[in-house]
Amino acid sequence: MAPKGKVGTKGKKQIYEENEATLKFYTRVILGANAIYAAVNLLVFYSSSTFWTWLLLMFALAVYVGSYRSMSAMAKPVFAEDGSLLDGGIDLNMEQGMAEHLKDVILLTAIVQVLSVISSYFWYLWLLAPARALHLLWVNFLGPWFMAESPSAPEEVNEKKQRRQERRQMKRF
Repeated sequence: MAPKGKVGTKGKKQIYEENEATLKFYTRVILGANAIYAAVNLLVFYSSSTFWTWLLLMFALAVYVGSYRSMSAMAKPVFAEDGSLLDGGIDLNMEQGMAEHLKDVILLTAIVQVLSVISSYFWYLWLLAPARALHLLWVNFLGPWFMAESPSAPEEVNEKKQRRQERRQMKRF
């Protein structure tokens, strides 16, 4: 059962601590996925590693670095000279925020990277990221813009209706 009343807000300290935990979790996800990928593809099957194996690893690393650095920049806290917390940063666990999309990209990349140990064709699942971006672009910006009704020209009032309205106006005064 949902609690009644106003939803409580988070304090600076709570946001700071949750951001720290979130960043630590995603660091572990990134390191775990890379460890599995490196252990299988670059150690066990090193002789069958191709240019694409290395290129896709570099792609995944670039995605991880970009997403993680963006998240850590958003969550950067501000401390006073005396060490007290002035600002806990942007809440990374906020729904419908940019951090949510960055976390999704990290998780998608980790899942695809681990599944690619089975077959390289799993890398095609990464095409879900641009598909999701295009969907959000259409739903939030392009669709409403294209589907908006153009402002219609005011109806031409025929002379008979206009005279009738003028007479009513005159009677009122």
